[in-house]
Amino acid sequence: MKLNSIRQATIRAALGLCVVALATAPAARAEDKMTAQSLIDRQQILDQITRYYYNFGKVDRQNEESFYAEDGELILGARHYKGKEGIKQAYNRAPAAPPAGAAPAVAAAPPRERTAFNVAIENPLIIVHGDTATSQVIFTEYRQEKVGDPMKFTTQGKEYATWIKVNGQWLYKTRQIASGSNPPEGWKE
Repeated sequence: MKLNSIRQATIRAALGLCVVALATAPAARAEDKMTAQSLIDRQQILDQITRYYYNFGKVDRQNEESFYAEDGELILGARHYKGKEGIKQAYNRAPAAPPAGAAPAVAAAPPRERTAFNVAIENPLIIVHGDTATSQVIFTEYRQEKVGDPMKFTTQGKEYATWIKVNGQWLYKTRQIASGSNPPEGWKE
């Protein structure tokens, strides 16, 4: 019996030290503080990212610029698309106007056969700072060469984004696509 009492006392002492250590240790970062609202915000941002990527490959898709703030920016390598009109042009949603005095454009080629196009997102890291936030996700694209073929891995990269809450909705402030593992220059969580 005496040995059992000593074990229990030792376990209680160890647990007490752990509680004291945890209680007195400073948080690694302020973002580590979880609140019900920060969890809700994180989920809303993840839902927006998911909806954005599900949108690709759809016949009737939501306008990509609707996911961005009015002054949002899409950065693809060295190309920067600013504002809703710029983002619309990045996705070829706005027809390019021919230069003044140019002949009308030749009729467009018939549309290609629609093949499956899926984008998977993984390892989301979302940090909320009140009404702004940052996110990082890994995306992987899969495509078919022709209808009926199996899906093939085509591209993988990272998305680095900043977010702003506008009228209760999370919208991209900046969205930058990068290859490799290094964040864009000047990136801050």
